[in-house]
Amino acid sequence: MAKVNAKVELQFGDKAVNQDQLVAMAKEAYGKKDIKNLDIYVKPEEGKAYYVVNNDITGSFDL
Repeated sequence: MAKVNAKVELQFGDKAVNQDQLVAMAKEAYGKKDIKNLDIYVKPEEGKAYYVVNNDITGSFDL
């Protein structure tokens, strides 16, 4: 199956964040360079995103 180029933008209230911004925010919140895998779960109703780094380390950041 061919890879699809996709753009994801989350819009909520008067805010909007795209996938690249979410990844950058998660990397900054994590603060280390040893990221191999990164999963991000966005909860706009809380104004937060939660991340899991390398299937092990968890954290969160404000949107």
